[in-house]
Amino acid sequence: MRAAFFDLDKTVIAKSSIVALGPEFHARGLLHRRTMIRAAVTQILFLRFGADEDKLAKIRKSVLRVTKGWDRDEVHELVASTITEVIEPLVYAEAKALIEHHLGQGDEVWLVSMAPTEIVEPFAELLGITGAIASRATIDENGKFTGEMDFLAQGESKALAIKELAERRGIDLAVSYAYSDSETDAPMLQSVGHAYAVNPDKQLARLAHDNQWPILSFTHPVRVHDGAKSRTPYFISAIVIGAAAVLGQSRIRRR
Repeated sequence: MRAAFFDLDKTVIAKSSIVALGPEFHARGLLHRRTMIRAAVTQILFLRFGADEDKLAKIRKSVLRVTKGWDRDEVHELVASTITEVIEPLVYAEAKALIEHHLGQGDEVWLVSMAPTEIVEPFAELLGITGAIASRATIDENGKFTGEMDFLAQGESKALAIKELAERRGIDLAVSYAYSDSETDAPMLQSVGHAYAVNPDKQLARLAHDNQWPILSFTHPVRVHDGAKSRTPYFISAIVIGAAAVLGQSRIRRR
């Protein structure tokens, strides 16, 4: 069996999912305005310079501090009631076309994101894909976030989760695909036979060049369910997959 693994933020959608939902969390009294502004500035810096492990560690601590005490059911309800209006319009048409192509080929398609499962799993359902690997917060006996993590889908942890999933489901990673925008996802990209850098940060662009990974540019957001097929021509997906057959196989032979 073959699969395609997609990072979420800045790969499938045009911005951070958490930042996009910020106004909704603020409206519910879960986020202060100052926190929203800081998150927006962080998003701009990510788009310009990318994110290394130290930056992500600092952001993780900040997010955990902010979410401590949140009610999980309330977060679920908020995401479910707003994801269509807030997150769906951010989907890249190019990502939508690739996802449709993989599904049409009989591939499993998985989101693999550092964002919390409360956001990622509903979005995977919205896309109509196989499933999701996401970060899991620790929840106390009262259904509240404790400010700690059971699992953080970041760096090597993403790659390990993908390998464990592949073993359970009989996925052949040597012929599978992965798409991401960040150098922190290098382990995930290296775990498959066909790796793609999507709107890469500077570090990933260099790594993609060194590893001969194709670089894709996604620029056109579109609604997932707009009543029509993606505006991205189907031949773009065909070209991408065709290139993988050549570049990916050459990479496998070098191993």
